Amino acid sequence: REKIFMKTLMRSLVLLLFVTSAVQADLTISSIIGDNMVIQRDQPVVLWGWDEAGQDISVSMGDAKATAKAADDGSWSVSLPALAAGGPHEVTFNGSSDVTIKNVLVGEVWLCSGQSNMEWTVAQSLNPQEEIKAGTHPRIRHIKFPHVVSDKPIDNARTNGWTETTPQTVAGYTAVGYAYARFLQKELDVPVGIIGCNWGGTRIEPWTPPVGFQSVEALKDIADDLANYPRKNDKGQVQVQTPLAIYNAMVHPILKFRFKGAIWYQGESNNGEGMLYHEKMKALIYGWRKVFDNPDMPFYFVQLAPYRYNRPEALPAIWEAQLATLSVEGTGMAVTTDIGNVGDIHPKNKQEVGRRLSLWALAHTYNREVGIVSGPLYKSMKIEGNKIRISFDYTDGRLAANDGKDLSWFTIKGKDGEFVEAKAVIDGQTVLVSSDEVEDPVAVRLGWNELAEPNLVNAAGLPASPFRTDR
Repeated sequence: REKIFMKTLMRSLVLLLFVTSAVQADLTISSIIGDNMVIQRDQPVVLWGWDEAGQDISVSMGDAKATAKAADDGSWSVSLPALAAGGPHEVTFNGSSDVTIKNVLVGEVWLCSGQSNMEWTVAQSLNPQEEIKAGTHPRIRHIKFPHVVSDKPIDNARTNGWTETTPQTVAGYTAVGYAYARFLQKELDVPVGIIGCNWGGTRIEPWTPPVGFQSVEALKDIADDLANYPRKNDKGQVQVQTPLAIYNAMVHPILKFRFKGAIWYQGESNNGEGMLYHEKMKALIYGWRKVFDNPDMPFYFVQLAPYRYNRPEALPAIWEAQLATLSVEGTGMAVTTDIGNVGDIHPKNKQEVGRRLSLWALAHTYNREVGIVSGPLYKSMKIEGNKIRISFDYTDGRLAANDGKDLSWFTIKGKDGEFVEAKAVIDGQTVLVSSDEVEDPVAVRLGWNELAEPNLVNAAGLPASPFRTDR
């Protein structure tokens, strides 16, 4: 019996090894490459995957064809010539096995990343039933990355695959990304692909590549300790919030994929860090531009909405950090102080968030005439007797109160006093701020409270960002 058992076991092992090697020999393509995908137009088409070491690979798309040989680790990569917008196309891969992907479009592709307000779905947002019913947009495609962490960079991520936008699929899309894609698709009249690579509750650090931390002097402590990241808990599990944890598993696998730019909605989990968050934003932006080999990659982000964190000045300090990030070339910021909900950290009007982000992209990435792209942003102050005159960029020729009332949430401070509620009056494209309690003013603040919903807007109805003149 023992001999029979051993023979059976050996046969099973041989069969298992045969099956395993047969599976390993199959051609595999990166999970972000598949049916219904959108390829970035006007850029070389980079496609990659794995096969048996030394295997000859050929890839064809229409009249274009490229070949490669799988390296010792099985990896291969090809590049096809850039294409104009259009489709659908088929892409055929030939190696130790054959794979064909269908219904491939060429257009504009954007990475949609951040935490829960970017992950928040169409079904969870404003007017979900109407949005779902009207969700037939065959030239808008979406792919979603499940939540994964890793203690080292991995080559291939898990995804849920690309889908066409239909009433049956759209409910689970990133609502901000979907709204953004609709505005782009309508204006540009080309296919748009959105990559949902986001995770609710996450900090900015786990999304940032090593080169990003190393590029910012203020983050030297993190950069010097990268060898110890991402950290694990007592059970040996990777801790989600530590540097590199998400980057390794969800960003690194798609470094070869070409896309136009990124939209970012995050910061709630870093609330309380003040201007340090600005340094971390710089690290993320520079890091992504470096690892994606796209030094001018557009990066448009959302300034957080008011919310009751019960830390009144912590959120304004994040607003300040986000405002400061506009100093980074190729960025833009959607202000949302007027479309938030102080009782809900997930405001439902994601459609307007997407529209405001699209204004930046259409104007600055695609050179379209869309009018003003932002609400008033603080420019300078000038003391005039017992008043302070505040000047703004992005006035669009006129300032106003969106509710027709006196301007709200302005405060002013004298040389030896505290900030007090101020009277603010529009004077042309500036605002004069004063208080009967302050004779010698030195500083002004707007919306310096987590619950602030200032009513100052420009001619386009876009809201002013909170700010302070006392840095």
